[in-house]
Amino acid sequence: MTGVWFLDVPENRPIVDVVAQDPTVRVTRVGPYFGVESDGAIVIDRRSTGVRHAVWYSCVAGLSVSRITQWDKDALRVEAR
Repeated sequence: MTGVWFLDVPENRPIVDVVAQDPTVRVTRVGPYFGVESDGAIVIDRRSTGVRHAVWYSCVAGLSVSRITQWDKDALRVEAR
């Protein structure tokens, strides 16, 4: 299981909205966070979110038994450990 957490703030909403469109992920709310889980890798295309680089590189609040294998100007890829 792959999991990543995002703080529920207006700046991060476009990221969560884009990843929620992926039928292979589940998005839940736990307190002030959005949890995103998948049986496979979670991949988010930065350009489709429309967020600026400063938001992009500060959006991840935590990981659940996962690791970031790509986090650059193109995409965020999170995979199970």
